[in-house]
Amino acid sequence: MKILIACEYSGVMRDAFTKKGHDVMSCDLLPSDKPGKHYQGDVMDIINDGWDMLIAHPPCTYMSNSGVCHLHKDPARWVELFKAGEFFKGFLDADIPKIVIENPIMHKYGKQLIGNIKQSQVIQPWMHGHAEQKATCLWIKGLPLLTESNNVKEEMMLLPKNKRQRLHYFPPSPDRWKLRSTTYAGIANAMAEQWG
Repeated sequence: MKILIACEYSGVMRDAFTKKGHDVMSCDLLPSDKPGKHYQGDVMDIINDGWDMLIAHPPCTYMSNSGVCHLHKDPARWVELFKAGEFFKGFLDADIPKIVIENPIMHKYGKQLIGNIKQSQVIQPWMHGHAEQKATCLWIKGLPLLTESNNVKEEMMLLPKNKRQRLHYFPPSPDRWKLRSTTYAGIANAMAEQWG
């Protein structure tokens, strides 16, 4: 398959599908963290290039439930929210047979902007071998739901909260957003195994 991994700089998802023998390109405004087929630029420039599958990770800063409180503190964020909603909707409406869009739990304004289209499922890293909690929504078209590949919830629950919710406890830093948004390898491998 010809697969586009949108809004990915890490190469984790791209590499998982490449290992399965697919023609895969990642795309982001940032350069790729590791060597591989990567388009640095606006994904909408290449979205109509005959892809069989799209896996998109649109920015969640303005759409996620965790950031909704900031909307009322800064009116400029509303403008960014509308841009984010339009960008997300561009992936939902793409003319690609198989589509997966990944994002955190979305707040009510974000849901309205994408037409109140409910996510297909919610997954967690612990379902795929990572002893961590981070609810991740998937909007899926043309593919089955992702099934658990390695459930480690029992082991995870033995860990202290700051370990199993490691991403939430990252101290402030210039790279905090990047570390928090990197795809878990277990999730990428499960997607490549089940959908590739």
